[in-house]
Amino acid sequence: MESVRHLIVGAGISGLATAAFLGPDEDYLVLEADDEIGGYCKTVRREGFTWDYSGHFFHFKHPEIEQYLRERMPDQRVRTVEKRSFIAYRGRMIDFPFQKNIHQLPQDEFIECLHDVYMARAPVAGRASAPETNFKEMLYARFGRGIAEKFLIPYNEKLYACDLASLDRDAMGRFFPHADLTDIVRNMRQPDNASYNARFTYPEGGAFEYVKALASEIPEGRIAKREALVGIDLRRKVARTTKRELGFERLVSSAPFPWLAKSAGLGFDAAAFSWNKVLVFNLGFDRKGPNGVHWIYYPSRERSFYRIGFYDNIFDADRMSLYVELGFPSDATPQPQEWLVRVLDDLRAEGIVTDHQLVAHHSVVMDPAYVHITHRSIAEVRRLSRVLATAGVWSIGRYGGWTYCSIEDNLVEARALALDFKAA
Repeated sequence: MESVRHLIVGAGISGLATAAFLGPDEDYLVLEADDEIGGYCKTVRREGFTWDYSGHFFHFKHPEIEQYLRERMPDQRVRTVEKRSFIAYRGRMIDFPFQKNIHQLPQDEFIECLHDVYMARAPVAGRASAPETNFKEMLYARFGRGIAEKFLIPYNEKLYACDLASLDRDAMGRFFPHADLTDIVRNMRQPDNASYNARFTYPEGGAFEYVKALASEIPEGRIAKREALVGIDLRRKVARTTKRELGFERLVSSAPFPWLAKSAGLGFDAAAFSWNKVLVFNLGFDRKGPNGVHWIYYPSRERSFYRIGFYDNIFDADRMSLYVELGFPSDATPQPQEWLVRVLDDLRAEGIVTDHQLVAHHSVVMDPAYVHITHRSIAEVRRLSRVLATAGVWSIGRYGGWTYCSIEDNLVEARALALDFKAA
């Protein structure tokens, strides 16, 4: 039986970064079930358009991580973009985030939202504030009924495709744009809509250029494509794939956490894990559309999509190039050709598409897309991670960690794990 010191499952960003940071002198093998590396971070080119599977924009907080990648893609021009994003609300474009820009609403709705957010946060004599036990309660408690029901609840219900009361209060972590009453009032005179992704970078060759940068550090023969993990014997420390058995000292997986637990034969609360699917359309048109916008959020349930983004305004291109995202429950089976008709109708209704002609299109269903972070999932991930760690198995990344994180977070986590391995 073959054996390897480090067995890495998944050749997406997390898996490739783990291998790259381990370095070429370490003994490792990367398993990838697909015939291409990259996971969801793939790039598609058609009829002169460059698209990703979805909008993968990089927001670097660690300059050394960005430098590491850029040094490995010297021929690639990387654009740095100051984000401009809006919310389509009843015929208006409201600056994002909604909760800091309620003064842009019609006067009656502005007063309603300001009143509700003040009353939600106003102390009540003799009564302590009730604890927020879920995501929906957090929205009402911190922003009041007006802001919650005009944007935060309908938008996030479209995105997550679930009852927000089922999610943990901090399901979005640092990515949720919190604002207190002072922020909201100050923003009326001194706009400050900065967020974690206020500035982002994007290679002209698409997000896959970052994947290629990581893969350039991995010697030939160290990535086994079209080879999927089937099962893990934790006691013997043996992984069974579609082609062979492999002994390992350490196994690092970026596959969805419940799938890994099942592969390892662990008993777990399957009902603790839920997620949505996202149907992504990439659409290329014969001429330019709106300028000065990078993405728009759509809370209205009359529209099929929850967000659209403009690649052409990143590339300064002369033809409109969109990504369009639709959320579905995990048990849904969205049919792209049927939904494309609805999407184009909705884009026309919003004035994004007028007499444009569709030149090229591409679609992909991401499953899972956004995981549902709940009290039960948090508890099960913690419990099972301890069991896996005793057998030398680590589960990392957005899906491996069953969390909400950025691509840079995946890189930082993989680097730290690789350095720990090398120091052991």
